[in-house]
Amino acid sequence: MSGDSPDDRADEKATDPRPATDGGSAAGEGPETDSRPMPSEQPGPRDRDHPEGRRNLEGIRIDPVVEAEHESRRAVISALVEDEPGVLARVSGLVSRRQFNIESLTVGPTTVDGHSRITMVVEETDPGIDQIEKQMAKLKPVISVGEVAGDAVTSELVLLKVEADDPAAVHAVSEMYDGKTVDAGPETITVELTGDKADVDNAIGAFERFGIVEIARTGPTALARGNTPTAPGEKPGTAGEPTTHDD
Repeated sequence: MSGDSPDDRADEKATDPRPATDGGSAAGEGPETDSRPMPSEQPGPRDRDHPEGRRNLEGIRIDPVVEAEHESRRAVISALVEDEPGVLARVSGLVSRRQFNIESLTVGPTTVDGHSRITMVVEETDPGIDQIEKQMAKLKPVISVGEVAGDAVTSELVLLKVEADDPAAVHAVSEMYDGKTVDAGPETITVELTGDKADVDNAIGAFERFGIVEIARTGPTALARGNTPTAPGEKPGTAGEPTTHDD
């Protein structure tokens, strides 16, 4: 009450049997201790443990140990598709959204008007390659898709621009790798090369001595050998018949 003196209020506090409400303990008990570390003792953002691995579409982190059970390998996937606006973007977007890395991707017409073949090279595990095939097969424009089986015929086109300080030597190296000079000037020479990845890589290494100014690579395209269909189940069409899928 307003009439109480300071001494009276002090006496009330001393005789109040209720436990303290300011974080202290009741009479006769020891003080409670906070086991949490002080802010200054907590590790900073860079010092905290950060789980490794990537996340799937649901945001669940993929266990790198489980993922490491399968070794990555290079695979060539061929897809026969109908020519529709944005089909290439849909295919590449579908693969990239699932965090699969596309090493190269080429597309071109087939023997049938309105159809194209997409050749994609990926470096993935067997489960990852299988997942890419299954997801691509769900796209409506995709007629047939699968990994190119066996010892496929692969080829890549490369345009290589080098310095023209020694034209004779450039020409000699070009002939060594069955290349063709497509442009020659006082400062640069442009060479066209074709072949599989190993041959192209070797040729590029040989041209490095001249100083490579620019380079453009299409990435491999591939066809299965003999009568084997390039895309599993594919029934190649002729000029007057559409390509179909063997269901």
